[in-house]
Amino acid sequence: MKFDDMLLDPASAFDSPDQVVSDAQLSAQQKIQLLRRWDDDARQLLTAQSEGMNSGDSASDILKQVQEALATLGAGASDT
Repeated sequence: MKFDDMLLDPASAFDSPDQVVSDAQLSAQQKIQLLRRWDDDARQLLTAQSEGMNSGDSASDILKQVQEALATLGAGASDT
């Protein structure tokens, strides 16, 4: 899968944020980009869930995993 495709929907390319961190074919910057995108997606899902929309995934759990993965790489969700 090409990086641009992964960036469109990281959750479809990886089973967990930890998989992004451990992917040896991605640069640190690519990993951070993917995780920030995943962070944005999780925040949008969390907002939707708080507005009563149901989803099979717990957005707060995913968001926590993404933030932990970003911390492992030394980056925060809002770092530029």
